[in-house]
Amino acid sequence: MQTLDVVVVDLRTMSAEVDSLLQEAKESIEAAQNYRSELQQRLHGLNQARKQVRGSSGQAREALRRHFAELQAAATRLLTERLTALLAEVDTIEADSVKPLDDCQSLIEHGVGQADELLREGEAALRCGLGEKEDQLGSFTKKAMHIQLDSLPEVPALVDVPSVSAQLDDSLLGLLRDRVSRHGSVSSHPPVQIEELQERPGSILVRWCKVDEDFAAADYRLQYRRSGSGGSQYEDAYIGRDCEFLVLHLDPHTDYLFRVCARGEGRTEWSPWSIPQTGYTTLVPHEWCPGTEGYILSSRRNIALRNDSAQSHCPVLYSNAPTYFCGQTLTFKISAAGQVDRRDSLGVCVDSQKGAESLQRDQAVCISTNGAVFVNGKEMTNQLPAITVGSAVTFDMEVVNLFPISNNNLSEGGSFKLRVTIGSGNREVVFDWLVDQAVDCLFFGCSFVHSGWKVLVF
Repeated sequence: MQTLDVVVVDLRTMSAEVDSLLQEAKESIEAAQNYRSELQQRLHGLNQARKQVRGSSGQAREALRRHFAELQAAATRLLTERLTALLAEVDTIEADSVKPLDDCQSLIEHGVGQADELLREGEAALRCGLGEKEDQLGSFTKKAMHIQLDSLPEVPALVDVPSVSAQLDDSLLGLLRDRVSRHGSVSSHPPVQIEELQERPGSILVRWCKVDEDFAAADYRLQYRRSGSGGSQYEDAYIGRDCEFLVLHLDPHTDYLFRVCARGEGRTEWSPWSIPQTGYTTLVPHEWCPGTEGYILSSRRNIALRNDSAQSHCPVLYSNAPTYFCGQTLTFKISAAGQVDRRDSLGVCVDSQKGAESLQRDQAVCISTNGAVFVNGKEMTNQLPAITVGSAVTFDMEVVNLFPISNNNLSEGGSFKLRVTIGSGNREVVFDWLVDQAVDCLFFGCSFVHSGWKVLVF
């Protein structure tokens, strides 16, 4: 009986050891699979890096060959045109200078012919008989006096005749050699690279930075295009001194390629492009709600114009849906302005109350066009600059504290607190906003008493 118990214990021990070995083997296999996967990813990264080096080198070679071939053809054309022009000048000078010489030659040759004829007549008069000699000599003398044998045409001195020469400045070759030796450059890294692509509703915020500290940038140039579309060309999105730009009007869930370059101080040419980066947004664009009386919307519904159709009554224009989420930045950009009224409002709200004529009400925060800030319908003591054409008003919110709320009802106790930052001009106000329900998305809206206001939201 004791022997049997020992055998059972041994079997259990062996079974535990086998299970332990199996577990170790499984873990080793899993580790080996992960290790192989990591190595394969690194191989893929190396292949991508090699592809980038070889691909960019090929593009650089092709760009250099094409550029210098164009320069060579242009230089040959320019030199040929200049040679033709100089030869034409020589032809003109020669023609203008030889013509009076040819005229003088013709006059002299005519005189030589007259002299030869006179000589022949004189010799004939001397040889004639006595009866005819007096008449012949008389006729010869009259003819000689008529020819004016003492009048000779003037032949210009050689110093007065053009001597055509070509003046060629040998320094041109030296200047050309110097400029050509410094023309163009090859760099292994662009001086500026894209640093961050941040998705926004219907847009992407692109940030870039210099990676070459010795490069003094005067301007930056940002371009973008749809990814994967063969015929699509890059489009300019921004040229200026800022190091970030919000690219608007992008389709959600669509890849876009972005690249940036820079122009040095005092230079006209742009630097090489940065390595293209792929970005996309999953957030639908902000849109105003169509069909609201008193407002006309753009085709993308992101621009609203207050018109004259409802002077006596104009309800709040809300967003088409609660598309503003905490942690994002909501921006209103004023592109046209009308008359200011204290009842005007731009802001965000928990719900879209029908029939309201202003966001200066409960469960909403807003700013009036005169700069007054309202929280749940109450005006704050802090005030921002008045809103005018070109003003950009921003709203940033974050959850500060969430007290227990039963069924989202304050009557059972609890509150939801958001920290709000409203910016306008170079000033901002920060405050805590208590709402009566937990919210993860908010509506935005605007209301203007007078017509002429035009606002873009993004």
